[in-house]
Amino acid sequence: MDHSIDYRPSFALLTVSLDEGESLRSEAGAMVSYSDGIDIETNANGGLFGSLKRSVLGGESFFQNTFSARQAGEVSLAPPLPGDIVHHGLADETLYVQSGSYLASDPVLDLDTSFGGAKTFFGSEGLFLLKLTGTGDCFLSSYGAIHEVELGDGERYTVDTGHIVAFDETTDFSVERVGGLKSTLFSGEGLVCTFTGPGTVWTQSRSMDSFLSWLIPKLPTNNSA
Repeated sequence: MDHSIDYRPSFALLTVSLDEGESLRSEAGAMVSYSDGIDIETNANGGLFGSLKRSVLGGESFFQNTFSARQAGEVSLAPPLPGDIVHHGLADETLYVQSGSYLASDPVLDLDTSFGGAKTFFGSEGLFLLKLTGTGDCFLSSYGAIHEVELGDGERYTVDTGHIVAFDETTDFSVERVGGLKSTLFSGEGLVCTFTGPGTVWTQSRSMDSFLSWLIPKLPTNNSA
């Protein structure tokens, strides 16, 4: 599958070129435009149970759109939040993606919701992560800029839980507090995730939790008696 990414100031636009017979699967609501000769089909990918699990537990859309090319054309997509888009090709491997960062992928990739174990319970991403498995292209989005970190065997890297976009299955991870209890409560950092290589970790420069913590106190309230 051919792909091209066109970045706009503060906002990312993804334009994917499809040859005749090729398809692209995306989150519902991500479509910006598509050319003549592209058909769109909306369905509950993975069946009713799979879609419910992905929507309720993984934080993704219940329905997804599949764009199929009757003739060569292109599809343009955009994430809901201002940030970057990154392309990653899977080769018979697995990628774990945080809720909200999945944008689109080759339909041959298996998209499921994976239980992350007790160690993710204390992270802001919740108990479940999206799991992409197989061989094909995928596109991830972020809130803010994406930073890609390659970890060697045994190399460690620590990320605030609200800034994680995705990571390879080959990486191990643990959720920890920042320093002692005092640091956790008063540093404003909370909990972090420490990854151990080998593998790749993608992070985002902004955190939705931090933005909401700044925004909500500034919203007007209705103080009706």
